[in-house]
Amino acid sequence: MTEPRWLDADEQETWRAFLWTSRLLNEALDRQLQRDSGMPHAYYMILAMLSESPGRALTMSELAEVVHSSPSRLSHAVNRLEEAGWVRRTKHATDRRATIAQLTDAGFAALAEAAPGHVAEVRRRLFDPLTRERMLEFRETLHALLEGLDPDHTAPCAPDPG
Repeated sequence: MTEPRWLDADEQETWRAFLWTSRLLNEALDRQLQRDSGMPHAYYMILAMLSESPGRALTMSELAEVVHSSPSRLSHAVNRLEEAGWVRRTKHATDRRATIAQLTDAGFAALAEAAPGHVAEVRRRLFDPLTRERMLEFRETLHALLEGLDPDHTAPCAPDPG
């Protein structure tokens, strides 16, 4: 077995900075949404992805792919969103095996109410500390990483390969 290529001191510092930044950012966004809107960040993302889809609807498998969730975790989340009246599930008209998740008007209203606070928190935590130039460099770095992690460009933010 070959010896692993261990991280040097600079790589180790970068790796740990990335880990802590991503964890703390996600926790901050989740806290803000829970406090102000009573929903976890994962639910917000489900509502947002449905709101951006034609007819505000996706099959459960499409939704799982776009929010990068396991089918069981997504099903649990959609159950809670259905209980809140924010999402409705129906059978697909032509494929009875597929289930459609559709954002309701109440769900869209909840998303619209939550969005300003969420965007303000994203701006405060992620964009305000960076100059425009550093933000654009950061975006390019993220796209380079996404290229390796998501070669099929299934992430909603994946760069256009063209």
